[in-house]
Order: sequence, then structure tokens, then C-alpha cells
Amino acid sequence: MTSEPVKLNRAFYQDPHSVYRRLRAEGPVIPATVYRGLRVWLVTRYAEAKSLLADPRLSKDARRALELFPAGTAGAHSSALSFHMLNSDPPDHTRLRTLVNKAFTARTVARLRPRIERITDDLLDEMAAAGSVDLVKSFAFPLPIAVICDLLGIPDADRDKFRAWSKPFVTDASEDVIRTAHRELTAFFTGLIAAKRAAPGDDLLSELVHVSDEGDRLSQDEVVSMVFLLLVAGHETTVNLIANSVLTLLLHPDQLAALRADPSLLPGAVEEFLRFEGPVNIATLRFTDEPVRVGDVEIPAGEFVMISLLAANRDGDRFPHPELPDVTRPSGGHLAFGHGIHYCIGAPLARMEAEIALGRLLARFPSLELGAEPATLKWTLSTLIHGLDTLPVHLLPP
Repeated sequence: MTSEPVKLNRAFYQDPHSVYRRLRAEGPVIPATVYRGLRVWLVTRYAEAKSLLADPRLSKDARRALELFPAGTAGAHSSALSFHMLNSDPPDHTRLRTLVNKAFTARTVARLRPRIERITDDLLDEMAAAGSVDLVKSFAFPLPIAVICDLLGIPDADRDKFRAWSKPFVTDASEDVIRTAHRELTAFFTGLIAAKRAAPGDDLLSELVHVSDEGDRLSQDEVVSMVFLLLVAGHETTVNLIANSVLTLLLHPDQLAALRADPSLLPGAVEEFLRFEGPVNIATLRFTDEPVRVGDVEIPAGEFVMISLLAANRDGDRFPHPELPDVTRPSGGHLAFGHGIHYCIGAPLARMEAEIALGRLLARFPSLELGAEPATLKWTLSTLIHGLDTLPVHLLPP
């Protein structure tokens, strides 16, 4: 095992896969440093990752986690926005998820399909007129943000603010920037929730404000933190799923040709893109409630554990030829949406958005080319998000 903790630094963000190949060869878990020096245990192999994602001995309770951060360490300060169901354990998690499930139904997602198709077509029209675009800015970002804001009932005029507000929570931002974003988001959501209480609409936020289960309701703070979670998770991950998928196709012309030749492969291809270049690098933070053995290593109680979904999804013991994308690969088994009780509630929506976006993009532009050298592309500085800052492309219409 590596004697010194592996540093997850800027070089790591730009090429995590080469680091993960080496770490998987060393063992299923290794010590690492993140967050400007925070020490954690990093899990990189599939079997151990899947098991630990569902292991009740690993807690996600944000309030108790705060007590474990060394003083002065980035992350030692948190906010009310952090106290949502993704950062909670049963029975709190069970209660919150039950209430959200009553509002976030398959019917709620399905009714968005026509709207997603219209937004996609409008964005493609604008891109066609430009000819060369940054696919992140022109397509991968505006589609998911429009969809999640439609779903939540957030007015059009406020949508452009959310990228700036949400980005600090998923990147290596300063504490001051995070505090500012927290203050502005909380104030905005508080006002919007008050409006939905007074005049509910046909949207998810109105449902969350009024949903109940045997008389139980979400409190004001719970609604605010839940909307924050749905907004950030509902667009940041889908932005990167779309952009990463397009990059994968552009770098592997044989896969692009196969998908163009047989569009029925698209649902399985989306699963392969999730596996091969998923939008989440490392799952959100957990800590041990008691000693936990992982392979030959015993992790003591009260220590942070970070599980890399990106690394697990390229484990050769689980996936044949893991370093190559294959749009005909039998789908299923990847951990891009997590596993266990914290499995992503928005997975069906993300899949639907990606299928519509990619299918219509490829149909609209029979010639799609990368507009920059691959080595010059920059990846977001984030242990959580695995996504490109920009993706320049040339679009040649039929």
C-alpha cells in the first residue's frame, strides 16, 4: 500500500482515470488527502465500493460529520443547505425520502418529456445558426437547468443565476464564496416557498410544500435544503452526463458510427456513458460509525471514507475491457447513480434527458467534430463532479 496518502490535487482532476488504474492495482482502499489537507480513505474497486455504498456502518449524518473535521479544515463549516436527505441516515433519511417520493413520481417525470423535446429542439436551432459552439454553455447546461426549473416551478427570469449559485458547492471554492452563495440561495428559496404556500402551482416545489404522510410534513428548513439538493443534483450531474457522453463519442468515432447506424442502441449507450465517463467522480462524504474492514485494511471508527464511482466503474474485475466504451455492452451494474438507500432519486429524469438530448443532437448534425485538441480540454476542479469546463464543437448541418 502507498505509504504516503495520495494527494487528490489539480493534476488528479485533469486525469483521474490514470490515478485510479494505479490505485486499484494497489488495493481496494488507500489513504488520501483532499479539501486542502483533509485525510480520508479512498475506495476504488467495484466490489468494495458497491458494498460500502449500502453499508449502514458508514454514516452520512452531516451534523455528526462536522464534529470530525479538524479545526480550520475546508469543509469544517457547513450550512443549513447541507442538511437534506442525501446527508442523513435512517430514520431521518427514511422519513424525508418517503415524503419526497410522494411528490417526485414517475408521472411527474414522464409529463416532462414533451417539454424536454421542445427545449432540446430550440437549443439545436440556435446551435445550427452558430455553427461552432461551446457545447457545455450552449446545450449541456441550458437544457437541464430549464428542465429542473420547470419541474420545481422556478420562474424563467431567475434561471441564469443558478449556475453561479450552485457551482461553489460542487467545486473547490473558497469558504467566503460558499457562504455568499448559501446566503443568496437561502433567501431566494425562502421567498419562493412562501409564494408557493400562498398560491401553489402545478410543480414539484408546490408538492413538496404541501406533501404529507400520515400528517407529517417537511419543515421550512427541510423544504429549502431539499430544493437545494434537487436543483444542484438535478442539473449539475445531467450537464456533465450530456457533455461527457458527447466527448466520448467524438473521441471514439467507431462508437459514434455504431450509434448513428442504429439509434435503438441509445438507451444502452447512455448506461455505457454513465459507466465509462460518469458525471460523478467521488460520492458524497461518509464516515465510519465503527471499525470497518475493507480488504486487508481496518478503517477505525470516526474516519472519513470517500467512494469513487468513477474508479469502480472501470474496474476490470467487474467490466470486461473497462477502458473502452462499448455502446453495445449489456447495460446495468454501474454505480454512476450510487447504490443502496441513497440511490439517486432523479436517475429516471437524467436518463430521459440524456436520451433525448443525444438522440436529437446526432440526428440534427450528421457531422459533429471536436473543436479543440483533447489534451487542452479542462475538467472541473471537484472531487464530486466529473465534468468539462468547456467542450468546443463544430456542427455541420445536413
